[in-house]
Amino acid sequence: MDPRKQDQREESLFRLMGTDIPGELSVYAGLTRIKGISWSLSNAICKLLGIPKNKKILTLNEKETESIAEILKSNKFPSFLLNRKKDPESGQDRHLIMTELDLQREFDIRKMKKIKSYKGIRHSQGQPVRGQRTRSHFRAKGPSVGVKRVKVSAKK
Repeated sequence: MDPRKQDQREESLFRLMGTDIPGELSVYAGLTRIKGISWSLSNAICKLLGIPKNKKILTLNEKETESIAEILKSNKFPSFLLNRKKDPESGQDRHLIMTELDLQREFDIRKMKKIKSYKGIRHSQGQPVRGQRTRSHFRAKGPSVGVKRVKVSAKK
């Protein structure tokens, strides 16, 4: 690869909320690269801040990037756009992004395992949690439930 092209590719990265976003993407598509931001939330951010969706993310000025970060921290969105509705600990609607989302998911799975709910047991066994079939799928993770091969004894 030509080193000049590699330098151009590195320069066209835009860093927002701890995530590298390719600079040639639009604001609408670029925001979805941040973990925890969906297409609908990205659309809502663009509308609330008055940023055109097709504007290249590399052309954002400091004020616009600060306002995006600020609005993500403020959670001023309708509840149907948030990814953590009625949090069991606080009872509030929240929106988690990046490492907060990963940590909260891990804590929730750990809690399910601790109270030994059905989902917690399935997580600890490495089985599918949401009702998928196990007879013909999920064989790489553990022992299958269905079809078992019978060993034929060799008699002489």
